[in-house]
Amino acid sequence: MYEILKKDGRAKRARLQTVHGVIETPVFMNVGTAAAIKGAVATTDLKEIKTQVELSNTYHLHVRPGDEVIKKLGGLHKFMNWDRPILTDSGGFQVFSLGSLRKIKEEGVTFRSHVDGRKIFMGPEESMRIQSNLASTIAMAFDECPSSVASREYVQNSVDRTFRWLVRCKDEMERLNSLADTINPHQLLFGINQGAVYEDIRIDHAQRISQLDLPGYAVGGLAVGESHEQMYRILDAVVPHLPENKPTYLMGVGTPSNILEAVDRGVDFFDCVYPSRNGRHGHVYTNSGKLNLLNARFELDTRPIQEGCGCPACRNYSRAYIRHLLKAKEMLGMRLCVLHNLYYYNTMMEEIREAIEEGRYASYKKAKLAGFMENDKKS
Repeated sequence: MYEILKKDGRAKRARLQTVHGVIETPVFMNVGTAAAIKGAVATTDLKEIKTQVELSNTYHLHVRPGDEVIKKLGGLHKFMNWDRPILTDSGGFQVFSLGSLRKIKEEGVTFRSHVDGRKIFMGPEESMRIQSNLASTIAMAFDECPSSVASREYVQNSVDRTFRWLVRCKDEMERLNSLADTINPHQLLFGINQGAVYEDIRIDHAQRISQLDLPGYAVGGLAVGESHEQMYRILDAVVPHLPENKPTYLMGVGTPSNILEAVDRGVDFFDCVYPSRNGRHGHVYTNSGKLNLLNARFELDTRPIQEGCGCPACRNYSRAYIRHLLKAKEMLGMRLCVLHNLYYYNTMMEEIREAIEEGRYASYKKAKLAGFMENDKKS
């Protein structure tokens, strides 16, 4: 199912076979929270910009339109017209992000819906049932993401509960996959490592979840307030204690620099809202760093966002025109920036895979990181 094709240091070039197609790793998953990439990007666009995996949000789709509705419509793949892999997160991150709107108990978590305020209960079994209704390729275990500044005692108790929840997720997933009316009986479950910035708690948790022999493992609870240096320190400590022969997914990370550093530490799955969110605000990624197309210096700039880029924006339009669209609040400007950013990320992952295959990842990473500094020097 998961095969390592080449290693270069700790960097892995691998391949995951799924019921919805092959995932070549390292891979960046494009985030479509409510079954769509924000910025008027269609699933037909995703194929053009080299997307391998689309990621949708369990909590948001449960609230609207409802996972039962999506099941009646044939599952998420049919609903959004996407025939490649989909990963659904578990709703666990909402436990972290909805702070004042939730209450955590052993059974699960009680939420207030951010849409209409109604009370929602979600525990491991509920999360698995929702994700089974969505029929995603990969389902994430239900966990709590403790704050990076939480006390050691709180984090330890939280992680212990997350482990108990993972066992319940595994049992429920196995039950759901055996039912006759399950749309995707081959749904894969990834467990999530937590522990905030406490290395020993992280390592102990990684060793415990590894014994469950799941199809994949994620490192969660990073990029939530800690420094980049702390994140890399945790990855250095934890990744060696997760099974090397299984995919390793760093959740919610990150910038191109973050990805380059994490690949070097053995991570091969990524997702982040940065490329689409920044694109909607006119911030675009290039090999020389990030540009803000709203800046006056691009008013007469006839160059594409990135010379030689094959994305729909760069093939057809200038920085000056896209800046005009953004200034005029035309949706096309936002759409073109999002398409460019996702294409940039997906292309960078292609380059990373090629560099690992050819045994030159260290030099590729060094050159790429140096390039990102160019715009910083100019400004």
